[in-house]
Amino acid sequence: MPLVTALAAALSLSACAQLGIGQKKSVEAPAASLPEGQAAQAAAPTVDPVVTTAPPPSRAANTQATLDTTTPEQRKKAAAPVAPQTGTKSLGSTVASLGSPTEPGFWLKTPLVKSETMGRVTNKANGKSSAVRLIPIDGPATGGSRLSLPAMRLIEASLTELTELTVTSDG
Repeated sequence: MPLVTALAAALSLSACAQLGIGQKKSVEAPAASLPEGQAAQAAAPTVDPVVTTAPPPSRAANTQATLDTTTPEQRKKAAAPVAPQTGTKSLGSTVASLGSPTEPGFWLKTPLVKSETMGRVTNKANGKSSAVRLIPIDGPATGGSRLSLPAMRLIEASLTELTELTVTSDG
C-alpha cells in the first residue's frame, strides 16, 4: 500500500508541475535573434531518440512496471557505461525527486542546464547511472530537479525520497 500512496502523491505533484502551478514561466530568446551557429543549435538539441522516445503509459497504468514503458533495449542502452568524451562536462550535483510518472523516457528536468541536451545522471548513493535528456527548468543552480520514473528505476533510487545525483552533459 505505501507504493500506491507514493505514486498517488507523485501524480498529484506532477499534475501541479505540468499545469505550471507554482512555477515561473521562462521567456527564451527566439532562435532568429541568436548568432547563426547558435540558432541552429537552439533549434535542434542533440538528443538520443532511443533513450528519449517511449510511448505514454495507458490510462490504466498504476504500478511502476506499467508506468515505465521503456523497453529492455532502451534500459540497457541508458545504463551502458560510456567512455569519457572530450565534450563531456560536469554540471555539478542536484537533489532530485520523482518527476511525472506519466511522462515517458529517460529525462532530468533541472536548473543546471540552459538548453536541452543529452547527459548522464549518477546516483551518489550506489554509483549507478543512466543516460538522460537534460531539460532546463527555471530556478537557481542549487534548486532541485525532477527525474523520470524509468531513470529512477534504472539507478535504483527511491521513488519516495530525494536522491542526490551527479550530472554531466554530453556537450
